Amino acid sequence: MARKRKPDLSDPVLRAKLAKGMGHNYYGEPAWPNDLLYIFPVVILGTIACCVGLAVMEPTQLGEPADPFATPLEILPEWYFFPTFNALRVIPNKLLGVLSMAAVPVGLITVPFLESINKFQNPFRRPVATSVFLIGTFYAIWMGIGATMPIDKAISLGVF
Repeated sequence: MARKRKPDLSDPVLRAKLAKGMGHNYYGEPAWPNDLLYIFPVVILGTIACCVGLAVMEPTQLGEPADPFATPLEILPEWYFFPTFNALRVIPNKLLGVLSMAAVPVGLITVPFLESINKFQNPFRRPVATSVFLIGTFYAIWMGIGATMPIDKAISLGVF
């Protein structure tokens, strides 16, 4: 096990940094109070100012008022529900459709247990997690696009 080397207090460069209040820990500048008191509030207020400025300059279009007595021709969920909506739509047995939706979080929960022995962060050294991510992303994009098409083209997207 590698031992950490203690700083040499007789080094003139280090003594100059210490005199200025810098370099008194192993990792460089301390987070308290420099980041937490001075930088974070500026970033937070800047983010809020950007959001408010964008909301004032480009307000959201409200569209037509809702009519409770007129059903629209096609009812679609929000865009982030498109893959599960399409899976429920194309799987003939609705119980299988609901079980397929429940399999998504169950599959994601099992990935850390399958790769708990792997200590690498490199995706090329984590084949199971990388494969689950790539296959899941492809499936979500494919099914999401298919949800906007008629049911006969929902799986093939009209390609084949």
